[in-house]
Amino acid sequence: MAKPLTDQDKRKQISVRGLAGVENVSDLKTNFNRHLHFTLVKDRNVATKRDYYFALANTVRDHLVGRWIRTQQHYYEKDPKRVYYLSLEFYMGRTLQNTMVNLALENACDEATYQLGLDMEELQDIEEDAGLGNGGLGRLAACFLDSMASLGLAAYGYGIRYEFGIFNQKIVSGWQVEEADDWLRYGNPWEKARPEYMRPVHFYGRVDYTPEGVKWVDTQVVLALPYDTPVPGYRNNIVNTMRLWSAKAPCDFNLKDFNVGGYIQAVLDRNLAENISRVLYPNDNFFEGKELRLKQEYFVVAATLQDIIRRFKASKFGSTEFVRLDLSTLPDKVAIQLNDTHPALAIPELMRILVDIEELTWEKAWDIVVRTCAYTNHTVLPEALERWPVDLFKNLLPRHLDIIYEINKRHLERITKLYPGDVDRLRRMSLIEEADIKKINMAHLCIVGSHAVNGVARIHSEIIKETVFKDFYEVDPEKFQNKTNGITPRRWLVMCNPGLAEVIAERIGEDYIRDLDQLKQLLDFVDDDTFIRDVAKVKQENKMKFAAHLEEYYKVKINPNSMFDVQVKRIHEYKRQLLNCLHIITLYNRIKMEPNKSWTPRTIMIGGKAAPGYHTAKMIIKLITSIGDIVNNDPVVGDRLKVIFLENYRVTLAEKIIPASDLSEQISTAGTEASGTGNMKFMLNGALTIGTMDGANVEMAEEAGEENLFIFGMRVNDVEAMDKKGYDAASYYNRIPELKQAMDQISGGFFSPGQPDLFKDLVSMLMNHDRFKVFADYEAYIKCQEKVSALYKNPKEWTKKVIHNIAGCGKFSSDRTISQYAREIWGMEPSLEKIAAPDDPPDSYSFLILKDSSTALSVFYSIC
Repeated sequence: MAKPLTDQDKRKQISVRGLAGVENVSDLKTNFNRHLHFTLVKDRNVATKRDYYFALANTVRDHLVGRWIRTQQHYYEKDPKRVYYLSLEFYMGRTLQNTMVNLALENACDEATYQLGLDMEELQDIEEDAGLGNGGLGRLAACFLDSMASLGLAAYGYGIRYEFGIFNQKIVSGWQVEEADDWLRYGNPWEKARPEYMRPVHFYGRVDYTPEGVKWVDTQVVLALPYDTPVPGYRNNIVNTMRLWSAKAPCDFNLKDFNVGGYIQAVLDRNLAENISRVLYPNDNFFEGKELRLKQEYFVVAATLQDIIRRFKASKFGSTEFVRLDLSTLPDKVAIQLNDTHPALAIPELMRILVDIEELTWEKAWDIVVRTCAYTNHTVLPEALERWPVDLFKNLLPRHLDIIYEINKRHLERITKLYPGDVDRLRRMSLIEEADIKKINMAHLCIVGSHAVNGVARIHSEIIKETVFKDFYEVDPEKFQNKTNGITPRRWLVMCNPGLAEVIAERIGEDYIRDLDQLKQLLDFVDDDTFIRDVAKVKQENKMKFAAHLEEYYKVKINPNSMFDVQVKRIHEYKRQLLNCLHIITLYNRIKMEPNKSWTPRTIMIGGKAAPGYHTAKMIIKLITSIGDIVNNDPVVGDRLKVIFLENYRVTLAEKIIPASDLSEQISTAGTEASGTGNMKFMLNGALTIGTMDGANVEMAEEAGEENLFIFGMRVNDVEAMDKKGYDAASYYNRIPELKQAMDQISGGFFSPGQPDLFKDLVSMLMNHDRFKVFADYEAYIKCQEKVSALYKNPKEWTKKVIHNIAGCGKFSSDRTISQYAREIWGMEPSLEKIAAPDDPPDSYSFLILKDSSTALSVFYSIC
């Protein structure tokens, strides 16, 4: 068994929170007071808590600025290949603490605020979440940005600066009520507007075919104003950029031909243009074909591609020309990753730029586009796949419709050559679906226009090759890859669970934060009583802290010695919160029947938002809260079972609940969850997983050992077999008495005494048309939960399984995922090297001694 580090070894280590040197602390205090005075124009007599937060944020931001500028100059000097991650969502959460972690400022800032008589946690709680995402897809993009910076990749995240992010969820009388998320109300200290890079984006108009080429004319123009946010790597002095576009009306908007009296209305109508970046669509895994959404998708793509080409043309080191003229080298210097189909319009837009503006031949342009673009698929649910009506395109983006038709024509000619006479295959593979309403299949456009297509977990990548994209896989098998998702260990361990991060660092050092595979070394300590005790102690402290948080904010008292059984994610039928509900009811009925038995106490917490228009999901929330009302007020049950709905689940709440959880519920129907990343966060933070063999659960079981997870239920092939045979919910209902009892209680009004038929729609769905087969996995789930309860009574054995899980987490770092994207898709090489810090000798500035103004302009354009 490996020996723990000695006290001397520990003293040699830098704390994972960074050193609080006297000079550091003194500088921070000086800068804090300077910002309070000069930036916020306040003194300590009148400053509010929010002022103190802004002063601290600006103080920390100062440490980013030099690194940010130097990073961009470093890229200018080296002229590396750059990767552009295009996403309609970046679910960033809060920035302050994450920045302190990545810059090793946490201890110094703690000490400085303490000496200033302020409470660091209180200040951190003032920061608004940047909720510019719905769930997994947007949070993945945020983790990827952290990893790209930490791996030294010249990377840029491009998206939309939504004025209103994902709605705030309030629970009123058990129902979800949505409130607008006015996250920018008090300003955002982390962003920098860049009006000098404003770009025009065109909509509507018509297409003219002239002898000089194709012209898109009579368009309406909206301006895209970029806001840059710094993305620091982990202690490597690299700071990359996330650039989010905000829509602005041009000064002459609707004023060209206004008449007397029309001026006021024309100014008011500017809002119509600016609505493009007003609000995030709150749908997760559901496509809503609205014109405003299509405008958003084109807006981000058009602005971003202008920026990419500007930077490409201006970034050849040592060049005194402003322009790098030969666009045929674009794929050598630029990689574009499409995060799902939302930015799919990058493909026809880049074709439009290359053919119409740069005047390349179609063949040359198409070769450049395909070698530059790559596509990540995130779901196989048919209702989530984007299919835009052709008529909408014809009106909004007429030139792009022409280009898509031409792409499709050439694509189908190729398929015809490969499969002569196979008309059905042509129909299946066409980019245009010829139904009642002609639609463009955006996933097909992405596959045809990309050199790489990837799923996000091994099982998901196999499913897309065998089912939804089977025809495309048969034609171009080399395009299809797997890139299993990952999470950043900086936010999801070091930041949110410092106690556990320290306990691990005491055993194996702190290099694991950059190289998560090193967690395997913890297997040497799996039988070490001291380590087992330390891991269990951290978990208990996290539970006590979260229990106090619940009491303060939710006015709910819970038993911190109970098992914290947690399911937090978007509310969706396929995620099967209803299966969890059936287990709660079954457990409740069992306790009522045998109140004197020794039950393992549980606090079951469920959280997540329902899309505002998703009736079934909203009813599921009401059912959970209604079950809680009955269970939590039953004196026979006491604190052996509590049911809590966690209101307004978001990144910041995830950072609190995940470190405190004992059991992670990952119970989607096999074959429906593409990957999941919440599952990885729970695993890294010392929770055990109860789950189906779906998404990344399969690989988690592989890495930690299936015996260290609670796996149950149908596998993908069982689900397929049942689809062929037909799923008969009634047969389970009639055969399993406890299931029948639970369903009868829901349908009979036991949980809704005033409204006995309140849940009739849910009951009808479960009994008659449940696509996700909740009853089919009920028995296996209940049996598996019995095993969970039994093991929880043996804390030592439970904690050993926890250690196996933490030790198996290495694969699930987003650093590994991004390294694979870089090497296997983008043609880039990640690096753990540091670049010079801003206060190091200024060798790397020497190249900026410029001979003339044209070189200066070239540098200026390229470093931004």
